[in-house]
This record gives sequence, structure tokens and C-alpha cells, in this order.
Amino acid sequence: MRRSFLALIVAVVLLVGAPLRADDLVFTLFGAYLEALRTQSAIPGLSAAIVGDTDILWESALGQQDVERSVATRSDTPFHVDGLTEIVTAAVVLRCVEEGKLSLDDTIGQYASTGADPSLSATDSSTTLLQILTHTSGTSDNPVYAYRPERFASLEGAVRACTDHSSRRTLETLLDNLAMSDSVPGADAIHLAPPAVGIPSRKQVERYTGVLQRLATPYSVDAKGRATPSQYTTTTMTPSAGLISTTRDLAKFDLALRQGIVARADTLAASWQPPVGRNGQRLPHAIGWFVQTYKGETVLWQFGMQENASSSLVIKLPGRGLTLILLANSDGLVKPFSPAAGDLTSSPFGRVFLGLFIR
Repeated sequence: MRRSFLALIVAVVLLVGAPLRADDLVFTLFGAYLEALRTQSAIPGLSAAIVGDTDILWESALGQQDVERSVATRSDTPFHVDGLTEIVTAAVVLRCVEEGKLSLDDTIGQYASTGADPSLSATDSSTTLLQILTHTSGTSDNPVYAYRPERFASLEGAVRACTDHSSRRTLETLLDNLAMSDSVPGADAIHLAPPAVGIPSRKQVERYTGVLQRLATPYSVDAKGRATPSQYTTTTMTPSAGLISTTRDLAKFDLALRQGIVARADTLAASWQPPVGRNGQRLPHAIGWFVQTYKGETVLWQFGMQENASSSLVIKLPGRGLTLILLANSDGLVKPFSPAAGDLTSSPFGRVFLGLFIR
């Protein structure tokens, strides 16, 4: 019944003769269907924003970030963004490549002495930065895709070689430079002590503590849609997960990408070209982002999830100058739709957005 209703919503949206431009009517319609999808997916709290070329065009906070205390979700509610951390790490690596401090053809084994996992096998050690960032393996003329975010941990040594700091400290600096004041580089950031790396300043600890006090409560949702408070399992910062942020702060990061602050426009455009397999077909994942075509337009997207706790989805339409950011405090935004297969249209949230904004 629940899936049937979701299918009906998507079908109706795709049949609506929405205007071609992103005006208030389309945003209102999108918000209405987003709330319907949130309710049917039994997501307790959901924060959403659509970013344009220069600012946030539309935002909405739905449901509750804390059901037991009846605390409504807000646009500045912090969430675990999980796999969206990969987008930030990829941008940092690309900046290092621009500066000539790294090459995408470098192997992980080259950085074992500066932080990479010394237990890497000989095969893993020969894996290139490009392969890690695109979730591929094999040879350059026959790349094979398999979504393995845990391999991102091996980028720690490369980031350290480029910046002389840990990935956590590098991310701290980026968050500060972009005024992402409601973001925290790992839930354990306020508890770090020597000899840990990336220890924040006292002022940062005070700010991070305030953000974590407002963190959305995680929920496990059963088959009947009943939400029960749960626990976050990700407790630290890695190159693939651990970032805590808000839709508004992630919008700042998206705008920084557009403005060439994090990496040049030509670098990003090149990074969004996915590897091509031996059969001549594009693989699903480019550097940091999934890439696919919808009605002739390029779509970039990435997701994150902690089972029974949180989920996130970001969709970029470069040709339209639009980015959708969704953050939730249950796994219902992602888990039912197998996004790692590389097809955004498997998600009703993705189909609604694509159907309304690409016509």
C-alpha cells in the first residue's frame, strides 16, 4: 500500500504541466509532494533546500527533529550527512591536484608513510586516487565499478601529504573559511585530546558543542512506520563519513563550488566525467559524484546513510544551475531505494525533483 501510494505521487507529479522555469508555483508543488513522500516514508524530520546560482532559492523544514520533545525541524537543524562527506573530500583532493601536490594517477601505496593504512595489500596499495574517488578497480582500459566507500579511508595519507594536516583538520579549515558555522567535523571533535590529530581550538569546541546540542535525534522506523529513538553509529570523522551539517551550510559549500572557491570550474567539469567501461558505456560514478543523464541533461548526485539513524541526498543539475539538498533523521530517505546501483530514478524523491525541474 505504501509503495503504491509513492508510485501514485510520482506519476501525478510527472503528469503535471509545471512551468519550465523554477518559479514559486513549482517550488510550492515540490514542497507539497516532498511532505507527502516524507509522511509515506515515515521520516520523522526532513530539512530541504534548493540552491541557485547565487543563493538559496527555496527551503523547507518538515516534521520533527525530536519527536519525544515535539521539537520541529528547522533549516538550521544539524544532521549527520554520512556519505555526503565524500563530496567534500573529493573537492579537497581536486584542489591538491590543481596545486600540483597530488596526481590522480598516484597510488595509495605512495602515501603509506604519511597516514595510509599500512595493512593494505599489494593490490590495494597499487590502487590510484582516481580509482578510489570513482569507486572503480581494474585496469584503465577496463575499469570495474563497485561502490565501496570504506576505501575512502585510504585517502587520509594523500590529504596529509598535500596539506600537512589530517583530513579532519583540513576539513575544519574549509568549514571555517566557508563560514559553515553549524557544521562539525565528527561527533567526537569536542572530546579529542593528544595524541589525537585535528584537535580543535577552545573556541571551535564551544561552537561545535552548541551545534551538537541541536543535532537531530536519530530514529529507527519499523515496517508499520513507528519511529523509535536510536543511536548514531558513526562517531568520528573519516574521508567518507562523519561530517555533521545543515542544509544551509551545505548550500554554502555548493555555492563555493560554483564560484570556483574550492576548485576551478574546469577542474570540476572534468571531474564529473565518469570512467568508461570496456563496452563503451559510462560507469555510474565520477570523482565524488554519481553521474547520469535524464532527458538529455547531466545529473550529479550523492547520498549518505546510517542504518536506523539518518540519510541524505544531494542532486545537482549543472545545466539548470540548481542543487537539491535533503537531510533526514531516519534512513527512509535512502535505504528503500538501492542508490548504490547508480540510478537516481529508483528514488521517488529523485524522480519528483527531476520530473518537476527537467521538462
